[in-house]
Amino acid sequence: MPAEYGYELNEFDPYFNYRATEYLVENGYGAYKEWHDDMSWYPDGRDVSATSQTGLHFTAAALYSAFGSGMSIYDFTILFPAVIGSLTVLLIFALVRVIGGTSAGLLSAILFSVSFPIIVRGSIGWFKSEPLGLFYGILGVYLLLSAIKANNAKIAAAKLVGGGMSLAAGLGSWGGDHFFVLVLGVFFLALPFLNGDRRFQLWAIPLFTASLLGTILFFERPGISFVAGIGGLSLVGPTIFLVAYNLVRIFSSEKKAFRNSLLLFAGTIASGAIVLTTAFSGAFLHVPSFRYLNSINPFLTTINPLTDSISEHATTTIAQSFFFHSVWMIFAGIGIWIILSRVGSHQRNDMYGFALIFGILGVYISSAFVRLEVFASIAIIILSSVGIPIMIRKIFEKPRQTKWGLVRDRHVPKLTFCAGIIILLVIPLLVPENSNWINEHNDPPTILNGATQYHEVFPDWPATLSWIKENTPEDAVIASWWDYGYWITTVGERTTLADNATIDRKQITKIAKVLLSSPDEAWQTLQEIGADYVLVFVVANLVTTDNDVPLYTLSGGGDESKKVWFMKIAGEPPLKYLHGDLMSGTPYFWNETLLGNLFPYTVVTYYNQQNMLQFDSHVQGTIPIYAKDIKFQHGNEGPFELVYASPSYLSDTASVSLGVLIYELNKDYDPASEI
Repeated sequence: MPAEYGYELNEFDPYFNYRATEYLVENGYGAYKEWHDDMSWYPDGRDVSATSQTGLHFTAAALYSAFGSGMSIYDFTILFPAVIGSLTVLLIFALVRVIGGTSAGLLSAILFSVSFPIIVRGSIGWFKSEPLGLFYGILGVYLLLSAIKANNAKIAAAKLVGGGMSLAAGLGSWGGDHFFVLVLGVFFLALPFLNGDRRFQLWAIPLFTASLLGTILFFERPGISFVAGIGGLSLVGPTIFLVAYNLVRIFSSEKKAFRNSLLLFAGTIASGAIVLTTAFSGAFLHVPSFRYLNSINPFLTTINPLTDSISEHATTTIAQSFFFHSVWMIFAGIGIWIILSRVGSHQRNDMYGFALIFGILGVYISSAFVRLEVFASIAIIILSSVGIPIMIRKIFEKPRQTKWGLVRDRHVPKLTFCAGIIILLVIPLLVPENSNWINEHNDPPTILNGATQYHEVFPDWPATLSWIKENTPEDAVIASWWDYGYWITTVGERTTLADNATIDRKQITKIAKVLLSSPDEAWQTLQEIGADYVLVFVVANLVTTDNDVPLYTLSGGGDESKKVWFMKIAGEPPLKYLHGDLMSGTPYFWNETLLGNLFPYTVVTYYNQQNMLQFDSHVQGTIPIYAKDIKFQHGNEGPFELVYASPSYLSDTASVSLGVLIYELNKDYDPASEI
């Protein structure tokens, strides 16, 4: 569906991943390993292999070399996520088949193939980490569970090594695969109580853990920081417990086995709590970044404005959760009930135990970030797929005879039951009519609508990036908010101060402070940094034309909507710059800040929509109405001059204007002469 609007990469990160993959294909692994990218995070640059999801780049480059003949790397990377996502449907079938049988596996493949959270982060153009991370993660878990059920030790060993290597490749492709590590850590703690094959566990689980940790060392990220950090501990600790527990059960007498096991379990829990408490102080273990800690404790989001400002890191609301999973949650609940009723009296105790652990942790972790809803989706799919076939078999089991010798006819109720299940499973695809799983994904690639709220194609960003590439010096440095960094570097081919990697929070904070400082102070700081141009993006909506002068409201997803985050990240009180609605700028914002002067609009009146009254100053309940007003005209002698404005800004008839404006620093400007 995104390709119907234009055959482009989607979102922001795919542009860097495309650029890195292209570099790897054209220059080889050795050059990639040593690549210090001087076009990003000027002037320090970026060590690409140490700060990237290299597993994605390696895999895409290898597959392009094998299958990309006659196709450009750009086109290949556009197709890549959809192909990998389709292959993952096969893996989810295999995984759930191991847990609940073939019927469950087939149902899981159907549900996975239409799940909104899965598709929205794996559609055509989404050359980001999630599709490949899920592919490797599910493959690794499938191989592990399949090995546990295998009857042949050699086959099991091969699967265990392959599973460890696959999950390591997933961790090198997407940090979100730490979720699978968390699930497996808890599963290893529970496995001795669910599976009685103790001698198999003694060598199998350590082999899997060793293969994972050994393979992850080949990746700079996460690499040694994972092995020597909380991630490695969450696998090594449970593996040690599993081995110790099974040794105690094997070599202790029946009389002492229970007591010794209980002491071991209690000691493990106490030791784990002490180790984790000490580890988070950073004393001897690598502490995860704030983003990973936030996924464990969702309440941390509000203490970090930068993390909080990223839309995909927003905490999931109840309404979003219901939209993402809809009535499928009902079937997941039924699956939990059925599994709990069968654990302890079934040969699949370990598999059912895994399904419960995955389900509970998947739903919990997804509450931290909207981005992690993929795990809640997979959890619900697994639980539903395991529960529904068991429920159907119960309904369709051979009818019993009554005490009068008559057979109860249940044909019609059975068909009604099946029809009801089908209807409930299909509902999210069709209901509500204008906001279901299909049409909610009907968005153009981000570069064609500027990541705004509009489901339309605008020429502004492609035209702007083309202008940058063709009309600025090759060594030009462009300052902008970090959201647009990857586009400017990859498509515009120019150096930026910050980009979507957000690896240098101090640099982002400095940019925020520059935008909120006075034009003269901002000019001085940008000169010191080495910037040549400043780019701003502002979205305006045409509301009326008064005396041939078009009037606008400002909102829609540009810098005018993000400015409150600039203030929070800069450590500035928003009410210094904004009125109580945290959207309308005060006179101080418009007159005294660089950002207010870069926005090519001026307030002409404040309008109350309810009583249709106008005011000269801001009154609660009013919205500001703006007219176009470029403060730094081309050729002026001030600190900045406008050198480019995108097409829809220049139009006075466009109902929505996605104005991308580029200002050049006047190198000859002397602030002292203005005093």
